[in-house]
Formats: sequence, structure tokens, C-alpha cells
Amino acid sequence: MKKLISKAEVRADLEREMQQFLDQGGDVKSIPTGISGHDAMDGSIYHSSRLFLEPRSERTLVPEVVAAIEARRKERLKRTPKPKRSRLPQTRRKTIYDDFGEPLRTVWVEE
Repeated sequence: MKKLISKAEVRADLEREMQQFLDQGGDVKSIPTGISGHDAMDGSIYHSSRLFLEPRSERTLVPEVVAAIEARRKERLKRTPKPKRSRLPQTRRKTIYDDFGEPLRTVWVEE
């Protein structure tokens, strides 16, 4: 079974990699809170397009379709009782125990 990596090991790895980066002359810039991590000059369509600009559109309900769906749902919820089978008396083996829970004998009993 493969050993799972603990959070402490992940933190230590990140700390070690950051220290190597700084030792090789890397520089860490401080970015103020509220600034996005995505570059605005990236030019990708996803980041440049604004979502939810158009006004909210009204929904048109179709009562016939909603009624049909509700009727099908109610049909599913109805339970049809299963017909009961008449049980004929069956013989089964029953074990007789003594006062200490030890089996004494088995007898056949009709139920």
C-alpha cells in the first residue's frame, strides 16, 4: 500500500522549494489583498469576458408539462399492495435447550 503524504510533509516540501527559489536569486513580490491572481493582459477569452451582464430573463411556465410531471411523480409514490400468499402450515425443526443454554434435542414443529 502506498504511503499517504501528510500535511506536514507537504508544508516542508513547499518550504524547501521556496528556500531553493530564494537561494537561486528569486524574488517574492507582495501583492495587496483584493488583486486577482490572473493577469489582465493574458487575453484569454474566459478571463476577459464578463459574466451575467444581461438582465435576468423571466421564465415561462408550461402548466400542462408541469402537471404531467407531477402526475407521474405521484403515481410512483403510490404503493400497490402485494397480494398476500396464504401460508400453509409448515414443519420446521426446533432445538430444545436446557437451563444453561446447551442444546438437548431437536423436535419437528408445525407452524
